[in-house]
Amino acid sequence: MPALLDPVPSWWPLLLGLLFAGGVAHLLWTSAGPRALLEEAGGRVALALAVAARLPHLARRRSWVARQTYGAAVGNLHVILLVGVFIGMIFALQTGIELARFGQQDQIGPLVAAGLAREMGPFITALVLASTYGSALAAEMGTMAVSDELTALEVMSIDRVSLLVLPRVVALAIVCPAMTVICDTIGIIGGGFVASAQLGVGWDLYIDSSLSALAGLGEGVPLPKDVFGGLFKAFWFGATVGVISCASGIAARGGALGVGRATSRAVRDATIAVIVANYFLTWLLYR
Repeated sequence: MPALLDPVPSWWPLLLGLLFAGGVAHLLWTSAGPRALLEEAGGRVALALAVAARLPHLARRRSWVARQTYGAAVGNLHVILLVGVFIGMIFALQTGIELARFGQQDQIGPLVAAGLAREMGPFITALVLASTYGSALAAEMGTMAVSDELTALEVMSIDRVSLLVLPRVVALAIVCPAMTVICDTIGIIGGGFVASAQLGVGWDLYIDSSLSALAGLGEGVPLPKDVFGGLFKAFWFGATVGVISCASGIAARGGALGVGRATSRAVRDATIAVIVANYFLTWLLYR
């Protein structure tokens, strides 16, 4: 019996992580096939590098960027507002219930503010954009691919990456941080409603403690560290969603069925990429 109470060896979490990663890699390797998997990943990396190389073209593509930015922002604003307020309310309720057991429900404001600014705001915003605007981009690019419109652009010596992909990726890289700010703000307000109505925390105390938690400036940046970290994540999330969505659409083959598969693949892979990138960006910013 005493052996069961021995502390867990320090190498055990690392072993579990390696086994999990190996299992996921094996599943992907056997389901999609190594060659197809590597070709798909390589195509997306190549597209991302091509977009980066064409950033000097932004000046003459500004009208396209503005159009895509408007579509991504206005078309999804109501979704971000609705999801953001309920995420803040759920976060405040779940956290407040546990804090109330120890008589510390007054600390709900800093926890909600930091949690939304660091993690939930950029993460939820990226998932919403991936499932709404990202899927639309994949369907749009896929329709152009199966109808040979992309081939026609190549025949006319028109740079399709500069014309079609660059404005969409840049637009999502701009919209995701902007919508994250809205999601954070409305989420904190929603948490305040729960804190004051169900947890007995005064509204003024909640708002003051929330703002105090986000007040500290980061090193070398003019923004609070948690706010900067969340916006930094959101920028990369938006760019990642844009690249994966456009790459999936460009690779579409086989008519309407191929467009549907490309759209589904874009949402799936963008979601996975955001989750994985979230871990590594968090490790980079807060280690």
